[in-house]
Parts: sequence; structure tokens; C-alpha cells
Amino acid sequence: MNEDKGKKYWFPAKRYGLGWRLPVAWQGWVTLILFISLVILDSIIFPPAIKSVEFSISLILLIILLFLIMLIKGEPLGWRFGKDSNT
Repeated sequence: MNEDKGKKYWFPAKRYGLGWRLPVAWQGWVTLILFISLVILDSIIFPPAIKSVEFSISLILLIILLFLIMLIKGEPLGWRFGKDSNT
């Protein structure tokens, strides 16, 4: 489940539904910690109460970047119903 044709995924797929779980590789953890740090920095540089438009735009860009990384380095997206595809 964590590897597909020798490819190691940073983010495994959720067992139920659509999406990914917490990282299983150190690179995924670094990515997640960096994302959280950038969101905190974003809120400091663009205080949401004062610069809501700038904060929102930069937050959306960070979320898109995280999604693209997870799309590239995570297991393929698809609805899962709890059954492992290997069985």
C-alpha cells in the first residue's frame, strides 16, 4: 500500500474516503512542518484582521502548493472503502 512499483510515497492514502493521511517519510514531515511554519509566518506578515485579502491570497497559494506536493509525492487519489487493494 505504501509502495507502487518501487516508488516510496511520502503521504499514504486514507483508508476510507478521498485524501491522504499523515506522512510516513521524513520528507513528508519536513513538508508538513514547513507548510505550518509558512502559514504562521503568513499570519504574522499579513495579519488577517488588517490585511485579509493579502493573507487569504497567500494562504490559498500555500494550500495549492501543499496539494501539488501531496499529489506528486502521495499515493494516487481515489475513493477508498477500507479494503486494501492488495487483497
